[in-house]
Amino acid sequence: MVQFKVINPKVEVSGKSILGMVEGLPTVKERILQILIDNNIENPQKDKWYPQQNWLDAFKTIFEVFGPNTLYVVGNKISENTKWPREFDSIEKALASIDIAFHMSHRIEDKILYDPETGTMKEGIGHYRFEKIDDKEVKMICNNSYPCDFDRGIITNTARIFVPKNSKFLRVEHDDSGLCRNNGDNQCNYIVKWF
Repeated sequence: MVQFKVINPKVEVSGKSILGMVEGLPTVKERILQILIDNNIENPQKDKWYPQQNWLDAFKTIFEVFGPNTLYVVGNKISENTKWPREFDSIEKALASIDIAFHMSHRIEDKILYDPETGTMKEGIGHYRFEKIDDKEVKMICNNSYPCDFDRGIITNTARIFVPKNSKFLRVEHDDSGLCRNNGDNQCNYIVKWF
């Protein structure tokens, strides 16, 4: 998937996610709201849904105006404001759950893409895949339409929240030896290490 381009034009994103981006950038909130308006998202409401392509167009404008670090900050803030279930008591469980949260904030034809009651996940937006490398290292594989730096922010802050308390070190790195959506590839890979 190329970043900033929907996989399925019928996908919608929750207003709650959009407001997470707005609130995550308080110093430029008015400019972000104007960028959303320019991309046909006016006065976003947490209980409404918006075309994903409009939101991705806003992401692209934010990237062009403010740069990749701003998208990283947005990803950080979105995971920071997530209400995590109590059963997510480890870094591995939390990172593996990003894909579920991702699918719960998107829908197609009024159907949310993850049903927590049945555990059913529908396709149409890509994924955040989790692979355990060893006891203190994992790989996150992101093949979705969102920007690389945004995903790095989500992964970094989620790992920071759930890293074991006795850890002295945490690193989240983009795997530069692999694929990158910034280069037109279908995915980005991130290595998460702690000790």
